[in-house]
Amino acid sequence: MDAAEIVFGGPRHLELAGVGARGREWPVPFSVEPVLALRGHRVAVLASGDPFWHGAGGSLSRHLAPEDWQVFPAPSCFSLAAARLGWKIEETMCLGLHAAPFERLTPVLHEGARILCTLRDGDAAGDMARWLTTRGYGASRMTVCEALGGPRQRLRGTVAESYELTDVAHPVVVAIEARGAPGLPRASGLADDLFASDGQITKRPVRALTLSALAPRPGQHLWDLGAGSGSISVEVCLAAPGTTATALEARADRAANIRVNARAFGLEHRITTVEGRSPDALANLPDPDMVFVGGGATVALVTALWKRLTPGTRLVINAVTLETEALLIGYHGSHGGHLLRADLAEAGPLGSMRGWDRARPVLQWTVTR
Repeated sequence: MDAAEIVFGGPRHLELAGVGARGREWPVPFSVEPVLALRGHRVAVLASGDPFWHGAGGSLSRHLAPEDWQVFPAPSCFSLAAARLGWKIEETMCLGLHAAPFERLTPVLHEGARILCTLRDGDAAGDMARWLTTRGYGASRMTVCEALGGPRQRLRGTVAESYELTDVAHPVVVAIEARGAPGLPRASGLADDLFASDGQITKRPVRALTLSALAPRPGQHLWDLGAGSGSISVEVCLAAPGTTATALEARADRAANIRVNARAFGLEHRITTVEGRSPDALANLPDPDMVFVGGGATVALVTALWKRLTPGTRLVINAVTLETEALLIGYHGSHGGHLLRADLAEAGPLGSMRGWDRARPVLQWTVTR
C-alpha cells in the first residue's frame, strides 16, 4: 500500500491506514467505477477483511483480468464472530445486510437458525431487534459484536423483544439464534394468505403442480407472464439459490402487489416487475430458462414464444377456459410435451354439514422448446 498512488476505502479505513491525501472515499451509492477508471495506475483498495466474502473483491474482479490485481485477505468479520461464539460457519447463514433490507432474512429464518449479519451501523441493531419481534421472533437471542478484531472489540448478548443496548459501535455484526416462529415451509405451494393479492393468484395446490413442472434450478431465470400477485415468481426464487424472475403484468395495481410480495419475501433484488402485455413486452426481456403463462394464452403468444425461446427452455401454460384448453390440446398434438388435467375440490360448509367445493378444472401443458 505504501507504493500506491491512490488508496480507495471507507472513511474509517482511510483514517486507520493514515494514507493522507492519497485517500479516496468510496462514492455513495457504492460504485467500483472510480477504481476501474484508474487502470494503469498503482491503486490500492481497502475493503473488508475477506474481500470476496460480501466484500468489494467480487465486484472489482468481474471487470479485471487475474494479472491486473492482487489480494491480501484477512479473517472476515464472520470468521471473527464465529470464532468468539464457537459457531461452525458451514452450519451458519452469513448475510450482508449493511446495504440490504431486513426482509432478506425472511427465507432463512426458522426455529433454531443461526445467522450472522453485517449491519450498516450501531443503530441498525436495535432496528433489527424490533423487526424480529414484529415477525414472531422476539424470543431470539442476539449477540451484538462490535469492532471485531481490534482494541475496541466488544460482544453483548440480549433478547430481541427486550433489546435495550445503547452506544453500539460500528462496525457491527449481529449473531441471531432464532426462536419463535417456525419459518417458511420448504415445500412448494405456500399458503395463499401469505401473498398480497386481489384474488388473481395461482392457488396453492395448482401452484405446487406448476412449480414442479417449471423445475427451477440454481441460477435460472423465469418469465412469469400475466403474473397477477407474483406468487409463482416468489416461489421459483425461493426454490433454488440464485434464481431470478421477470414478472410481467398489465395492470398497475397488480404490479404493485408483485412488488409488495417481492419485498416481503426478501426477493426484491431477484424479481423484476415489468408493466406490459404479452407478446409485445417480451422483446427487451432477458432470455429465460423457464416460462409460465397462468392464463390467457393465445395463438399469437405461443407463436411468439416458440420463435423467441432458445432450445432447452421449459414452457408451462395453465388453462381454465374451454377455448384455451382446446388451444393447448392442439399444441400438445403438434409440439409434444406433457398434458395434465387437475380437478380439485376442498371441503366446505353445506348447510349444517359439509360438502365439496369444486374449483375450475385446470389443464396444464408442459413442454421443452
